[in-house]
Amino acid sequence: MADAASLTAPRTPNHSWTSAFGRACGVLLDTIVRWLALSRINPNVLTFMGLVVNTWAAILFGSATALTQRRMFFYAGLVIIFSGFFDLVDGQVARATNRVTRFGAFFDSVVDRYSDASQFLGLLVFYARGENFLYVVLSAFVMVSAIMVSYTRARAESLIGSCRVGFMERPERLVLVIIGALFNRMAPVLWIIAVLSTLTVIHRMRYTWTRTQDIIPPAAKAGQAA
Repeated sequence: MADAASLTAPRTPNHSWTSAFGRACGVLLDTIVRWLALSRINPNVLTFMGLVVNTWAAILFGSATALTQRRMFFYAGLVIIFSGFFDLVDGQVARATNRVTRFGAFFDSVVDRYSDASQFLGLLVFYARGENFLYVVLSAFVMVSAIMVSYTRARAESLIGSCRVGFMERPERLVLVIIGALFNRMAPVLWIIAVLSTLTVIHRMRYTWTRTQDIIPPAAKAGQAA
């Protein structure tokens, strides 16, 4: 049994190499954000650069062949990882320069949709060039379902205020696409995204239907008041 002194003694933090790495990355990111803030770059420019980089990844996907698929997909995965840098810093730079605006949030959301679509469009082109009709259809379906995941949330939140249910949002899709690209396992990744995105859309539709049953329409409120 531990004595009273050992029970009351303050715990020393666990300084593991992972926490040290995390702190180092945080310091590096803060330094980059401060440098970008001092340069007075518009945060919307950083957001748009993320789209440019994702388009580069789409071109790598689309230009791959059966012989170069593994190498080109690997490069595309690295490029998508790099594009995440712009997702990390655009909002932080906006806050650091006091440029947080409603249009900025709107612009970021729109550009993210184009970034998602560009990646899957690149894969669609790859499968079309390889005459793989099934995966052409699957890539198109995934592209649409990825947009629908975002649309159902945005439309629901215009009605009920918040709709943060479901699993397959943009960060999860990006992680899966990166895994599929780096390890040349894009086919199963597309099936996973297709299924989970569809389930997320259905979940949000059901959740919104449930929430809207508790909301009294304005006409009914007027009738009750009369």
